[in-house]
Amino acid sequence: MITIQTAAAIRRAEDEYFTAHPETDLMQVAAAVVADTARTMLGPGLASARLLLLCGAGNNGGDGLFAVSQLCRDGARIWILPVFGKTHPDGTAAALAAGCQLVDLVQAAQLVADCDLVIDAVTGIGGRAGLPESLRGLSAELADLAPPLLAVDLPSGLEADSHAVTECFVASTTITFAAPKTCHVAAPARDVCGAVLVADIGLGLAGDDVRQAEPADVARLWPKPDAGSDKYSRGVVGMDTGSVDYPGAGVLGVLGALHAGAGMVRCVGPQPVADLVIRQAPSVVTAEGRVQAWVLGSGWGTDSQNLSRLRTRLADGARMVLDADAIALLPMLGPDEVPGNCLITPHAGELARLLDLEHWEVEADPIRRATMAAERFGCTVLLKGATQYVVSSTGQVTLAVAGPAWTAQAGSGDVLAGICGSLLAAGLSAPDAAILGASIQALTSSRMPGPHPPDVMARAVSDTVAAFRGFESVPGGVRRL
Repeated sequence: MITIQTAAAIRRAEDEYFTAHPETDLMQVAAAVVADTARTMLGPGLASARLLLLCGAGNNGGDGLFAVSQLCRDGARIWILPVFGKTHPDGTAAALAAGCQLVDLVQAAQLVADCDLVIDAVTGIGGRAGLPESLRGLSAELADLAPPLLAVDLPSGLEADSHAVTECFVASTTITFAAPKTCHVAAPARDVCGAVLVADIGLGLAGDDVRQAEPADVARLWPKPDAGSDKYSRGVVGMDTGSVDYPGAGVLGVLGALHAGAGMVRCVGPQPVADLVIRQAPSVVTAEGRVQAWVLGSGWGTDSQNLSRLRTRLADGARMVLDADAIALLPMLGPDEVPGNCLITPHAGELARLLDLEHWEVEADPIRRATMAAERFGCTVLLKGATQYVVSSTGQVTLAVAGPAWTAQAGSGDVLAGICGSLLAAGLSAPDAAILGASIQALTSSRMPGPHPPDVMARAVSDTVAAFRGFESVPGGVRRL
């Protein structure tokens, strides 16, 4: 897991580092990392490269100034735009002594077309959202010409602790220090950061209240059968999903569960759903019986009998995935009716309705709102969207592995609910099932980008799982020499 830190936590760690290591200049350490990243981006053309540094007045600008002083000695021709007039004095002296030249805003705009690299060191992790008025013209010029842009810490115009985007530079690469911040991992901010590189500069960081899953975590935690496994030990998932009006939801959830590795799938939805499921997946059992987990709510519609349908399944005591219309029924349940091992999978609109909020309130602060729901209902929340947030009932926040936006289509949530149900049935905790379910869908979409419909994506999950290291072959075996 990747730990995500706040700007305040980084500041505290820096202060502690300065106290413990008064002889070390962290700015020089950071500048060396920025310079090395620029060298990698420029490659063999470094000695004849033309660079423009957009420089702020604080330490972020100092990092950039000391970095370009090194690059100038490598032979690059470098111009510096002091965005706010004032710059880091020692950094400026070093850059000018190395041969860099100061330019004004008009000159900088003229240079952009011929630049091999622009370095953005205007604002760092203490910056506020948006660009100053003076930079908007240059920002438009950069957007039109799109030269490679290296952002120091974050693209100027973003806020470190926010996923929001107002007006900012768009980076090809972002080099940040010690740990990623929210803007680096949460959409839409992450989409303007380019490739994010995290440099360890020796800070001691504690805590992992917010983290992001990595593909290696998904491979490590994914349930893998062994020689002693059978359909029951691998997990039986019950799918009470779909309706006469929305039978496809039942099919898609079943496909998700099957291709995620369920030992058995029971489909006990309405008969039209079961008939359609059997035509698509003949291994599915369409009879009541023992299950380790239920998936409920997908495609139920607004039938008044669904509350009774939900209560019947909750009384079973098995693990639960509550999706779609089952989520809308949660406020009608008593405080003891929602089991603690329950996973709910709302998108922003469903979560807003559940909490009696406006849609924009969830979009503006997704972690806080998902945490509210987890606390209120005592369950794990998987908030679906461009960034998928998992909040456990204890408040642990985990972002799923990120993927392309092609999965933003009707039916993807039904598939995801089935995948999560399969993982719950296999014995995973609700938080782990949510993290792995959302992540495997993202990884599958990354392996086969494009507008593939959710039933195709569901079937492709099997190949994504099979590609995990260690899942490819039977261990041991006999070979003839």
